[in-house]
Amino acid sequence: MNLADYFMALLFPRICKACGKVLFKNEEIICTKCLYNLPQTHFHRYPDNAVMQIFWGRLNLYSATAFLRFTKTGMVQKLIHQLKYKGNYEIGIFLGELCGSKLKDSEYFNTVDVVIPVPLHWKKEKKRGYNQSEMFARGLSKTMGAELNTKTLLRKIHTETQTKKSREERWQNVSDVFALSTPEQLAGRHILLVDDVITTGATLEASAAQLFTIPDVKVSIATIATAGKY
Repeated sequence: MNLADYFMALLFPRICKACGKVLFKNEEIICTKCLYNLPQTHFHRYPDNAVMQIFWGRLNLYSATAFLRFTKTGMVQKLIHQLKYKGNYEIGIFLGELCGSKLKDSEYFNTVDVVIPVPLHWKKEKKRGYNQSEMFARGLSKTMGAELNTKTLLRKIHTETQTKKSREERWQNVSDVFALSTPEQLAGRHILLVDDVITTGATLEASAAQLFTIPDVKVSIATIATAGKY
């Protein structure tokens, strides 16, 4: 580290996005302690996991998982909040890379060849500056060696936030907001549909329903976290 870098580190220290402590030189985004304590679900190992069960009778998914467990005031809540509302998009990419390193070796996800994030409406994305689900998808795409597709699945209607809505209200809020552009490019492919947090699954169900209109596709789902009590 040269003198200029040393003074920059003093003035603008790199801090762990989970606990706020200063990162060591070899640490990125999350410190080693927080990385070790990430509440991973390991759902990618089990075909009938709790996330998959959400969609039983609703979607004919190939596989489904959530990387982390979300609890109020917990580490994952802090990371998601910074990702969505504080401009820290690199958190999504980092978590995507971590998750992708698990999925690429899973028999339930190792045939994925294209990753598609649930899209934001362009007004919301312009306000936020990026789509947090796309950041997660970028990390997944990199470590899984899969194509990132952000053009085919579109959100055509701007909807209200899903926070504090019931399951039925969430479905009514998103049931007709998604559409496809040039879907023929995805025929016969194994698609990994990606979102940030899954609660009732309404947004993912509405998105996946559009993808299932494409001939001969397999659709799997992955999220950063699940808010379910499992």
